[in-house]
Amino acid sequence: MPPAQRQDPFRNTNFRLEIDELAVAAFSEVSGLTSTGDVVDYRTGVDVQLTARKLPGLRKFGPIVLKRGVVADPSLWEWYRNVVNGVPDRRNGSVILMDDQRNDVLRWNFEAAWPNKIDGPSLKALGNETAVESVELIVEDITLEVG
Repeated sequence: MPPAQRQDPFRNTNFRLEIDELAVAAFSEVSGLTSTGDVVDYRTGVDVQLTARKLPGLRKFGPIVLKRGVVADPSLWEWYRNVVNGVPDRRNGSVILMDDQRNDVLRWNFEAAWPNKIDGPSLKALGNETAVESVELIVEDITLEVG
């Protein structure tokens, strides 16, 4: 039997973001690619055991938090402003992880996203750090696509 081929984990530094109708600058951090669910307790009157059955309930996703250095691009703020003004503006997108040769290897697709929170940078006259802004996206579904 031939030996198993070594598979090293991918680095978290090679990724990009795609969002419908939104051309935005590169992000330095993406977090919140999570899925969880409620547990429903269930018991019938004829169950002999005095414990509840555990059933899967509603699924929950995200929120996805995006961070980037501040650039002269108002597109995230304009999208946020649409939602604040009651304009239904939900978008689909993907977070794509790439290998060291910049080939796509994993893709987290999210659906029906809208910005719920946006943070401008913290500014400090004596600082030397890059100004960073963040946006929190509420999503209805996240799926993983390999390759």
